[in-house]
Amino acid sequence: MEVCHVERWGLAVECPTPDAPDHAAEITWLLPDLGLRLTRYRPRSRHSLPGPSTLTAVRIEREPRSWTTTDLLLGLEVQNGGRTRITHAAEFATAVATGVLRREEADYALRTVHRTLDEVTRHRDLNQWLAYRGIFDVW
Repeated sequence: MEVCHVERWGLAVECPTPDAPDHAAEITWLLPDLGLRLTRYRPRSRHSLPGPSTLTAVRIEREPRSWTTTDLLLGLEVQNGGRTRITHAAEFATAVATGVLRREEADYALRTVHRTLDEVTRHRDLNQWLAYRGIFDVW
């Protein structure tokens, strides 16, 4: 882990990815008030375009010295330019059908992802949506 710090909006973590051919680091933000984990990859070359960002529904528990997340499987992939799509729907459906995810967790994930999809689509850009939510940082 190269960077780990608490922000007003959540937790920012950056980890190098030395074995990944296209990106140098994985950047993860835990956004507890939104019930989301945001993941981006820093390209190896500054001339490369960044890949899509991923927003995943999660339960986040904060303790004084630790953070714990529970992945709720359903998420969004946000391309540069704002095109957004729901991801991992099949895995989510299987987890719900087999009881891996409880009904309350599934409802929470669905509400979180659909609210976020609506908001990101309205703002047409992930960074503008983050700013609307009061989350500012330099990528």
